[in-house]
Amino acid sequence: MRRFKLFVFCLLAGVIAVVSVSCRKNDKIDANPVLRLDFSTDTVFFDTVFPTVGSLTQRLVVYNPNNSKVSISKIQLVGGAASNYRININGSPVISALNVELPAEDSIYIFVRVTIDPQNQSTPYVVSDSIEFLTNGNRQQVKLVAWGREAVFYRKASLKGNIFWDSLKAHVIYESLRVDTNSTLTIMPGARVYFHRDAYMAVSWQSTLKIAGTLDHPVRFQGDRMDPFYKDLPGQWSGIYLEKGSKDHEINYAYIKNGFYGLAVDSMGSSTMPMLTITNSIIQNMASVGIYASGTSITSVNCVIGDCARNCIAVDNGGAYDFRYLTVGNYWHASVRKTSSIYLSNHGYNIIGLPTYNPLSKANFVNIIIYGTNDDEIELDSVASAQFEYTFDHAILKTRLKTTNPLRYINCMINKDPRFVDVSKLNYQIDSISPAIKMGKDLGIPLDIRGNARGNTPALGAYEYIKKE
Repeated sequence: MRRFKLFVFCLLAGVIAVVSVSCRKNDKIDANPVLRLDFSTDTVFFDTVFPTVGSLTQRLVVYNPNNSKVSISKIQLVGGAASNYRININGSPVISALNVELPAEDSIYIFVRVTIDPQNQSTPYVVSDSIEFLTNGNRQQVKLVAWGREAVFYRKASLKGNIFWDSLKAHVIYESLRVDTNSTLTIMPGARVYFHRDAYMAVSWQSTLKIAGTLDHPVRFQGDRMDPFYKDLPGQWSGIYLEKGSKDHEINYAYIKNGFYGLAVDSMGSSTMPMLTITNSIIQNMASVGIYASGTSITSVNCVIGDCARNCIAVDNGGAYDFRYLTVGNYWHASVRKTSSIYLSNHGYNIIGLPTYNPLSKANFVNIIIYGTNDDEIELDSVASAQFEYTFDHAILKTRLKTTNPLRYINCMINKDPRFVDVSKLNYQIDSISPAIKMGKDLGIPLDIRGNARGNTPALGAYEYIKKE
């Protein structure tokens, strides 16, 4: 019996020792730089639209998934005292907190509050900030996002059926919006569509986008930041993607600016109509391409495409194109531009990188201006195995190409400055001494992009010259 009691005592002492050591190990702060925190979400959303000045509170849970204690060197609201957000850590309202200890496999709650006046027109449509965590040298962030002004908001949204957007409220896209299969989105005159950083719109297989702007009430697409710094900042949002198999898109009086792509148009969904008809529209200040077209069909009248980091128009893998009364002015200055404003090709690559060949059955440019800062603003990239048809008819061209072929170049002025009014302000109207005046041919299109009458001897480009009285 005595031996049994001694055995039990030793066993219990061993267990207590192990538990004690284990507890001491867990109580010791681990400074290993590979340790990281987990969070209940990577983005805290406040997706209620405020009808009046309002404050909302959300909860964020911070987890320590490790088997030892960690010390969070700093938790801070990145926007500081100027932020619309406030945080509460361990019951204390703070902007930042230092050396917050978190036991092994434990968690803490952070309460986040946002206060916004949606009637304040200087408030962005999307109010963003973040909480930053510094742990053993590792920086982690949780985004904070709130709808800042009265609008209709879409986050990873999908539209089905026949949808109409009016101009009563702005439409704000966060992350993405998709026009689903066999659906149509019609955007009415005067509507405003804003995109948060990197957001995009996509139109799916057998679906259609119709933009029904007017001269007095165009439809506007741009980033959601309203402060002056962002007025002409390119690359704020991703682009509008008319995907393969979508069809019969119509764009009239649209103003698309400050994105990465303006329009990306994939191969056709209808063999009887152009995939895209775009009229009286302006695309400018793109961090990549104004219109990217791959094996598709586009008809364009009275359009202006300007200031793109790569191409204003890039035609990849052939197709059929007709541009009339087009103005291209590319004076991009945010970086060095090595590409031409116009790129035409009859080949490309498929999704696994193999070359493809597709006829460029036509690329007609009539009554147009193509000009910019590069020595050559036109690149023709063809292979002999596919058709490659193009024509520049009544045009001002900035190019070093040989333009002696009368079937390709008809009444063209080469390297002659079109005399735009003010390229520094993206104003590509022509002034009183422009060589473009009265140099076009009558195409039966009586009005220019601003509704001015052209007469029988129109100017080249989208803008008719109107003499000031």
